[in-house]
Amino acid sequence: MITGASGMIGQLVLAHCLASDEIEQVSVIVRKPLGIQHPKLKEVVHHDFLHFEAVQDVFAHQHIVYYCLGVYTGTVNDALFKQITVDYTIAFTEALCQYSPQVNFCFLSGNGADLSEKSKLSFARYKGMAENYLINKNFHQFYSFRPAYIYPVSKRYEPNAMYRMMRVLYPMIKLLGKNYSIKSTELATAIFKTGLYGYEKSILENKDILNCFSFHLQTHFEQLV
Repeated sequence: MITGASGMIGQLVLAHCLASDEIEQVSVIVRKPLGIQHPKLKEVVHHDFLHFEAVQDVFAHQHIVYYCLGVYTGTVNDALFKQITVDYTIAFTEALCQYSPQVNFCFLSGNGADLSEKSKLSFARYKGMAENYLINKNFHQFYSFRPAYIYPVSKRYEPNAMYRMMRVLYPMIKLLGKNYSIKSTELATAIFKTGLYGYEKSILENKDILNCFSFHLQTHFEQLV
């Protein structure tokens, strides 16, 4: 099951799921149709992400959740940012836990997420709130991904001037090392494979996300053997 399937990372995770022989069906909840036709894809168009009673059946019999829904800092006001980051997450999870509580839950968080919930930065504080809520749920496995700057491999319309500048500066940012940036394709692949194969950490910082590729290769090899 995927949320945010139309976003930069969500759509890449969706592509992995549809291409994988290990995934039988992919359910997505979206506000408008994705325009994709695939025998594995179950698309549910829904507009109220604070209430899921009307589409509750889609939450049954899920095994992996890729929660990639989010909004860029500075693109909405603080109240709406909190609603999308925290309240949407809680409403979705409450519906999920009624029908499929024992899932592997992969949450797209962000660098600097503050579990103390005291940060002066709204992004860090609200992501920390969402993480704390999810950590306390009785999922089979929970993984939170905290990427730093995500470089969009595919060309896209950048949401604001800061992201346009970061894209230009990416070659220099990359030289700073594994703590500072990651490609969109790398992040999506890590999220997808962690949902399938797990990982040794529950909270994955940027360098952990990049390092988990060797872990997944070894795990997959052991399963094949």
